[in-house]
Amino acid sequence: MIVTFPNSPFRLHQPFLPAGDQPQAIAKLVEGINDGLAFQTLLGVTGSGKTYTMANVIAQLGRPAMIMAPNKTLAAQLYAEMREFFPENSVEYFVSYYDYYQPEAYVPARDLFIEKDSSINEHIEQMRLSATKALLERNDSIIVATVSAIYGIGDPGDYHKMILHLRQGEKLSQRDAIQRLIAMQYDRNEFEFKRGVFRVRGDVLDIFPAESAEHAVRISLFDDEVESIRLFDPLTGHLLQKLPRFTVYPSSHYVTPRSTTLRAIEAIKIELRERLEEYYRDNKLVEAQRLEQRTRFDLEMMNELGFCKGIENYSRHLSGRKPGEPPPTLIDYLPSRALMIIDESHVTIPQIGGMYKGDRARKENLVNYGFRLPSAMDNRPLRFDEFEHIMRQTVFVSATPADYEQQHQGQVVEQVVRPTGLVDPEIEVRPVATQVDDVLSEITKRVAVNERVLVTTLTKRMSEDLTDYLSEHGVKVRYLHSDVDTVERVEIIRDLRLGIFDVLVGINLLREGLDIPEVSLVAVLDADKEGFLRSERSLIQTIGRAARNLNGRAILYADRITNSMRRAMDETDRRRHKQVEYNLEHGITPRGVVKGIKDIIEGAYDMESAQANHKVAQKMASYHAKDEKTLTKELKQVEKDMLTAARNLEFERAAELRDELRRLKTVLFGADGTHDDE
Repeated sequence: MIVTFPNSPFRLHQPFLPAGDQPQAIAKLVEGINDGLAFQTLLGVTGSGKTYTMANVIAQLGRPAMIMAPNKTLAAQLYAEMREFFPENSVEYFVSYYDYYQPEAYVPARDLFIEKDSSINEHIEQMRLSATKALLERNDSIIVATVSAIYGIGDPGDYHKMILHLRQGEKLSQRDAIQRLIAMQYDRNEFEFKRGVFRVRGDVLDIFPAESAEHAVRISLFDDEVESIRLFDPLTGHLLQKLPRFTVYPSSHYVTPRSTTLRAIEAIKIELRERLEEYYRDNKLVEAQRLEQRTRFDLEMMNELGFCKGIENYSRHLSGRKPGEPPPTLIDYLPSRALMIIDESHVTIPQIGGMYKGDRARKENLVNYGFRLPSAMDNRPLRFDEFEHIMRQTVFVSATPADYEQQHQGQVVEQVVRPTGLVDPEIEVRPVATQVDDVLSEITKRVAVNERVLVTTLTKRMSEDLTDYLSEHGVKVRYLHSDVDTVERVEIIRDLRLGIFDVLVGINLLREGLDIPEVSLVAVLDADKEGFLRSERSLIQTIGRAARNLNGRAILYADRITNSMRRAMDETDRRRHKQVEYNLEHGITPRGVVKGIKDIIEGAYDMESAQANHKVAQKMASYHAKDEKTLTKELKQVEKDMLTAARNLEFERAAELRDELRRLKTVLFGADGTHDDE
């Protein structure tokens, strides 16, 4: 069912009507925003449909929105769900585009300089560029982002100046068009046509936009006039549609006009001269020689190419901002009337606050020892006070709001009653002395009825020993720890849901955003050891993992009931009491959550064709069994084979390989990256 609202560009696909506490939560949040409340909190329990409430609020308000998540896994999950709710609107994904990132650093105690080393994920870079394009072009954009959004990117003003507008019938010489594309950091390549590349064939100019995943644009020129603009499939060459106009965006957020670059070079030279004078005055000759050599090399590169490695360290000069001023970020691209939603705010807010200090400590060493100019300190994430200054109207979303939300919120909107009628799990306290044997007997009961178990411990050693012990007693068990990377983590959760194993043991990775309806028991070992892992908020979040199952239960193993345990148990009982009362009043029989297992990992990927094809299903299963490094190598090989097939005019083979490439990207990134506005 498609739902539209007056004066809203969003078309919400409603698989069901809002239920439980959702209708009143949506109404109160919309009313609060219309009344001008700067901050509100949506206190939503696990499984109450907070994402669906967010989608309804966005659709009713009709404003661009930015949703911030604490990590890539949750961001991918939110992105996938928002694409399902708004398939006809622009839902974008903005996370760090590094597969691997080692920032440059200097360790004075060992006189050790570590060069910057990174591997950029081109697929995610394309999605980042698509996000800024959507904010500049459309008023129906929803950006799902991580804290990457508070890191400096190119200035919106300079980025906008570099845009190339193409209109049918306008005057444009081929030479001028090529010069503009080179200034926008597009590469000319007549043989390998890929993202961020253009090619020239007679009077025809083909451009593969940097923010596009699948479509390229063909400009036909006649006597210095744009005769026609067409979208085409870069793989097959098949023409898709004719366009009256098209906008080409720069291939990087750091692209700047030539005049700006020249102005920045002069400012860098002045800063270099002043800094060298300081070093010579203090007799720091090694630092002076080091800084001069490195900076002059960068200046030469910027003068000749308009770009250099580590150009972001000169961002203050390029943007023309004063020392100490905040860098331009994605939030600067957001319209002033946009809505901000901070998911799992009790984690995300402290995370935003902690980014600046770590970055500052590393940069100070680089600047003090002559590896960078002092202006490099201004290439940084936002300080928390700077982030607060540019926050739009904000909704905090959490089951356990922290102090910051409680101090700033204009109102708290509770979403305690679930649409499914499910109630919070019953909590039982049992002695620590027999906790391991007791957990084993409880696991046996759950496995017998095909249900899953989460066990959370205090230390890695305890997790490893418990995993070994359970395994020796015939339990199919896996261990989730901090060394497991994001993709493998998602695969482990998927395998738990599929029943490949029955028990997942971990420390602090079992709290926010894990959507596992099959879990009917959460066991918290050593629950009476006060601290971060056994705080009131941590316990409420952990207990909530069993709230999506009809038989949900939580067992806290403790010899005494701590203050944190008491508050967590009281809050869970309060919510459970309210949920039971609502069910009795409305004659609701609780029903379990039915959620397709593909939803966790496939993101925006459409699995219908894959399910119809057994070979594809087998292929996907083999991908999930491989590690990220192997998958990345396979992805590059498939991409190479696809381009070879296209060059050899074997278009059917190329199309098959393109589908395989999409599946590989789905496993690696959790989304297929196609965009409605491309």
